[in-house]
Amino acid sequence: MFQKIKKTNFPPQGKPVLIWDGTCGFCKYWVTRWKMKTKDAIVYKTYQDAHKDFPDIPLKEFKKASRLIELDGSIYSGPDSAYRCYTYSDSIKWNAHRWYVNNRSFQRLSDHGYNFIAKHRPEMFKLTKLLFGPNPTDFKPYWVFYILAIILLVFAVFQ
Repeated sequence: MFQKIKKTNFPPQGKPVLIWDGTCGFCKYWVTRWKMKTKDAIVYKTYQDAHKDFPDIPLKEFKKASRLIELDGSIYSGPDSAYRCYTYSDSIKWNAHRWYVNNRSFQRLSDHGYNFIAKHRPEMFKLTKLLFGPNPTDFKPYWVFYILAIILLVFAVFQ
């Protein structure tokens, strides 16, 4: 499981920074989506490029989870880094970050789900492309078609 680090003594200047794994296709897909939602409110850097800017955070922790580092040095880790990123979006109205902070069950579910995905990133990347399409800038909700096909199949079988 990833470690939740609260603060860095080396906060970014100008804008918050989301640090992610630049070798992960799954991560790149979702970071591309987040960039579209947050526009230029956040700087996105791979841990391969940014870890030296934060010497008080062990490299192994950057390898385990994404980190959003705010201007005051606050660090949001794993699923909360994603949830916190969305607070910088004008188009997302649901504040999952607030849920994560205030609801212990949601926090545990998010952390365990994030950990599972992190350990199975290649498979999750394939599933992401199957459900939403291969291009993160042209999001297609294919999962709707899969559910409809299953419903139609069940309906046809039981008629």
